[in-house]
Amino acid sequence: MAAGALGLRLSAALQAEVVAHCRSRYPKEACGLLAGQGGTVSQVYPMRNVEDSPIGYAMDPREQLQIEKQMRKLGQQLLGIFHSHTASAAYPSSVDVRLALSPELSYVLVSLQDQAHPEVKSYRIDGQQITPEPVTLA
Repeated sequence: MAAGALGLRLSAALQAEVVAHCRSRYPKEACGLLAGQGGTVSQVYPMRNVEDSPIGYAMDPREQLQIEKQMRKLGQQLLGIFHSHTASAAYPSSVDVRLALSPELSYVLVSLQDQAHPEVKSYRIDGQQITPEPVTLA
């Protein structure tokens, strides 16, 4: 499950896919999974936000299990989780910190506060410690 060294690499096309999914769900929050190997994202898995809310998200466990099976079949690792903030900065909220699953995952936030210029940032979350990590566009 480890994403390797601190930092996340993804293509401009995959970042655009993440942003497009987030925009498509606005004004509700969007979410999804990032998969690949060694810190390099090779596939974006948009997920349905079962909370259907502008201030929170939750993934459907059955949908998540199906995607995890597909990742295993393709030899992919879960590298990160992404979701949007519709009215705040691309920084983890207290709820995001509380719900963080593992310090090995990247938590990518897409702020749509300024819809014309979405902001994409990534973090590692370990307990209450939030560490920004670089996102390299490959």
